[in-house]
Amino acid sequence: MQNQEALTQDTASRYPGNPMQISLTGKTAVVTGGAHGIGRAMARCLASCGANVFVFDIDAPSSLDFPAQHIPCDVTSRNSLNVAFNSSGPPDILLINAGTGIVKPLAETTRDVWDKTISLNLTAAFETLQEGAARMKANKKAGAIVLTASTNSYDGEENLIAYNATKAGVLGLLHTAANELGPYGIRVNAVNPGLIRTRLTQAAFDSEPVIKDYFRAIPMGRGGEPEEVAKAAVFLASDWASYITGATLLVDGGQMCCKFGPWKDNEAEFANSQWRRLTEAN
Repeated sequence: MQNQEALTQDTASRYPGNPMQISLTGKTAVVTGGAHGIGRAMARCLASCGANVFVFDIDAPSSLDFPAQHIPCDVTSRNSLNVAFNSSGPPDILLINAGTGIVKPLAETTRDVWDKTISLNLTAAFETLQEGAARMKANKKAGAIVLTASTNSYDGEENLIAYNATKAGVLGLLHTAANELGPYGIRVNAVNPGLIRTRLTQAAFDSEPVIKDYFRAIPMGRGGEPEEVAKAAVFLASDWASYITGATLLVDGGQMCCKFGPWKDNEAEFANSQWRRLTEAN
């Protein structure tokens, strides 16, 4: 009972006022690939929780409507990563999000496509993880690292063999890093998004025949938004997940729990990019 009371008092001291609010005040957070899409939403969400946010991206954000600092960084370059981390200082939170997906069938996946995908999605993720963790350890900082994996870490979606291979590899990074870094107080987890609306996927969202069929296999009946992935990642990065490491959190509307989709034409209708049961639609 005394231990429980002490834990309750500690929680209250760290989250004064509203105990249900995630507070990252005083934390230094780095987001790779934070200029666009999911990464940008992650940076915004971290900032809204009070973190001091650094965006590592080769692209400059078109505009920043939240407090964050952009550090130009090519994450596929070890030297560029070193320079960026030297500018930001040792992170308390590291969200490894930079990535790409090149749509090519197996027969047309050239060595160039393969190498570009491996370089950004897997090698850069490894080197960012290595550099960030080394700085946390050197400064004796407990910390949290969150990798962006994918539902494609598990399945074999066609025309994405290079992407699928890299995202499966990210889970290997996750499990090994969680094992090795746990004794230093560094937690490592991953978010696994499904189909999320970003500049890379907008063409699919704009094609009703494509998304109608795709969303048929998603219990929630729709695609996801970047903010929904960001909230999951920030939860894993926060003290709310203090006893979670080596875990993957699916952010996919239930897609990976299904073998056959729940949406049937005689029971539902598709409108405004979402399936709805007929009783709800009417």
